[in-house]
Amino acid sequence: MRAAPRCLAKTRRGTECQSPAIKGRKRCRVHGGARGSGAPKGERNGAYRTGEWTGEAVELRHSVGVLIKAVRAVLDDI
Repeated sequence: MRAAPRCLAKTRRGTECQSPAIKGRKRCRVHGGARGSGAPKGERNGAYRTGEWTGEAVELRHSVGVLIKAVRAVLDDI
């Protein structure tokens, strides 16, 4: 363990981190050496339910709203 390469991140004091780096990486687990950054996208995320708030669904609702406003404006002119 003592012979393990050390993390190359700088601390707030300006010194180098003394934690051992993750195997095959240059940073320790605290400074970003662990794989992944956040939850997976889409159905792989455990909180995924219906897809109501996906980017496509939000964009579709926005487009429909714009279309409804345009139709109402035309009907008001008649």
